[in-house]
Amino acid sequence: MRIVSANLNGIRSAATKGFFTWLESSGTDIVCIQETKAQEHQLEAETFNPSGWHRYFFDAVRPGYSGTAIYSRQKPDRVSTGLGFELCDTEGRWLEAQFGDLTVVSLYLPSGSASDAAQARKDAFLLELMPILKARRAAGEKLVICGDWNIAHKEIDLKNWRGNQKNSGFLPRERAWLTQLFDEVGYVDAFRVVDQRAERYTWWSNRGQAYANNVGWRIDYHIVSPELGALIRSADIYMGEKFSDHAPLVIDYDI
Repeated sequence: MRIVSANLNGIRSAATKGFFTWLESSGTDIVCIQETKAQEHQLEAETFNPSGWHRYFFDAVRPGYSGTAIYSRQKPDRVSTGLGFELCDTEGRWLEAQFGDLTVVSLYLPSGSASDAAQARKDAFLLELMPILKARRAAGEKLVICGDWNIAHKEIDLKNWRGNQKNSGFLPRERAWLTQLFDEVGYVDAFRVVDQRAERYTWWSNRGQAYANNVGWRIDYHIVSPELGALIRSADIYMGEKFSDHAPLVIDYDI
């Protein structure tokens, strides 16, 4: 099973850059999209309805902002949206699809880089999310949570880590939150199971020549239940084409 996480920074913009053409030839079974920046009624064109795919959206209330989507070859048994708190549910940040005993999630965690207020919202989101993830782990659910988590976990996960220790996305408390999720709660960073290399990034600033010089951050993850850790076969960050400021994260599971 090939699952892709892709922050498209606008699904309509990414479509004009060939995202759906790539998707058709990529061998993907499920793609989790973040930052659709559109309402579902704006996506009725054939481009956004490729043959052979089931599609689901969770739009933000605010037009042109945030939003998640899942496209899958197989029809899910169940689809649900939101986590029951306003910051998530009014901004379309959590969409999940269940396939048998496997649940695949598209998550778009808030960015805190714009202002202190934005960081406070991000911190509040993390505070709400942790007990939910703990409860679902305790219940034994098999989860693949794909998404833009907007946190680089370790020094290996961004190019200029020394200069970013006071910046959103690499704050000590954010990194500690991920460490707790992995080391205490038991979730697994799927990419690092099969790829321990440095300079493997999924996002690059649009400033300067960040992409050309690979001055990036690894902030897009598949975070999975421990039962799925042994089923991870390979991982790739697709950089053959550029659909947005993020690259698709492609992981194959023996499912």
